[in-house]
Amino acid sequence: MNLGGKRVLNGINLDVYQGQIIGYIGPNGAGKSTTVKIMLGLMEDYQGTVEIFGQNIAAGDHTYKRKIGYVPENAEIYDNLTANEYLTFIGELYGLVKEEAEEKARQLMNEFEMENVFNTRLSSFSKGMRQKVLIISSLLHDPDLLFLDEPLNGLDANSVMIIKEILSQLAAQGKTIFYSSHIMDVVEKISNRIVLLLDGEVKADGSFEELREQNKEGTLEEIFNQLTGFDEHKDVAGSFVGIVNGGYSNE
Repeated sequence: MNLGGKRVLNGINLDVYQGQIIGYIGPNGAGKSTTVKIMLGLMEDYQGTVEIFGQNIAAGDHTYKRKIGYVPENAEIYDNLTANEYLTFIGELYGLVKEEAEEKARQLMNEFEMENVFNTRLSSFSKGMRQKVLIISSLLHDPDLLFLDEPLNGLDANSVMIIKEILSQLAAQGKTIFYSSHIMDVVEKISNRIVLLLDGEVKADGSFEELREQNKEGTLEEIFNQLTGFDEHKDVAGSFVGIVNGGYSNE
């Protein structure tokens, strides 16, 4: 795909099916965010064909977006609104009736033990609380396709376990989930398919077991380092620690 005359994505061809949790990984600048923004309809100046739910998204029918949920890595949230106001507003944007959106949001907040702050302004929320609100907002309308970019940011260990189980149960219902993260052990454990993007191209595509068999490495982090050619972490870490220990140079 060309974007604004510059080739950002090259020959990406993915067939994605219901019930898949796809670990969508790659180093910064690999093209992950660009791909997701195109699929979300946030970028239109591209060459290539993207079909979601059987329709070409370039055709101009935006109703497919009502079946998509999205948690961006750095989300803007309306701090002056209460959680109630924000979630009800998001629910209405997706076509829910106001009363239905509010009641569903209240129940979901309660599951996260946050009902006591349902009518509290978001500006007072911790990072983890805000992240839970974002996750609720992405699921409020019961989407069939979910895009999650570092969704566990700021969450405590118990909440992480809950979210991982939620994703597993949603996939079992036939939902499709794109899960993008730099935390390789989580991607390894929750994904039944892993797509690694490098310099705008698909470098690997398969289950963790298939990738491990192909690359003869033990963990996804090791496979990732092998495929991206990054093997300098020990040297960089050693130099960093040396400076911390006082071995810096004035040159």
